[in-house]
Amino acid sequence: MGTISAVIITQNEESNIKRCLDSIAWVDEIIVVDSQSADNTPKIAAEFGAKVYDIEWCGFGPAKGFAVERATCDWILSIDADEELTEELAAEIKGVAESSDSLYGYEIPRMTNFLGKWIKHSRWYPDYVLRLFRRESGRFTDSLIHEKVIVEGDVGRLKNQLLHYSYPDIDTYFVKFEKYTSLKARELYKDGKRFNIGGFVVKPLAAFCRHYITGLGFMDGFEGFLIALFSAFGVVTRCVKLRSLEKADRQ
Repeated sequence: MGTISAVIITQNEESNIKRCLDSIAWVDEIIVVDSQSADNTPKIAAEFGAKVYDIEWCGFGPAKGFAVERATCDWILSIDADEELTEELAAEIKGVAESSDSLYGYEIPRMTNFLGKWIKHSRWYPDYVLRLFRRESGRFTDSLIHEKVIVEGDVGRLKNQLLHYSYPDIDTYFVKFEKYTSLKARELYKDGKRFNIGGFVVKPLAAFCRHYITGLGFMDGFEGFLIALFSAFGVVTRCVKLRSLEKADRQ
């Protein structure tokens, strides 16, 4: 039977972390890498028996890589503090760990709750994320945001859903919006991308259409419209922040 290490990175997640930890209480080991939370996140994690590490924020990819390096079990289950395993998904993951025929990694369909509504379209569902992999066969990229798992070997897909409580209210959305657009702009700049007026005009409209029309966001009602609108605004914001980085570098 294979053992499982759950790895979580956190920063000020006391409103979410207990729900997450309750859903993974059955795993063999929990690793929490906290980036200097100002709330009770580390204390709550420690009370659950997690191994808690405190580090300065270094980006999503490096932080998750740090967590994996400290895991000791056969399998890695990467889960965010605002996510929760359903009972059906937990049983499916246990089955993978116990099977001798398991692949090297597994993508999990994720469903996100946006402003109190579960989103079924808008290119948000099914949002397959690679979160379960053999420790010796997988690693996270060093991306500051939108990090990925690189697995050496065949990857499959699980059937049951991972629940994502990312945006309970509009204030939370825009706190994350500010953080993520800044990180993305920095990453684009580091990769040699520069502000382009053509992209600034065309890409926001394309983002709106991708989510609302081709992604069937209109079937998610008002929330689907907001997702498409905010996605377009996110493209605009990243472009403006990228331009600001260019100007600062020239001064």
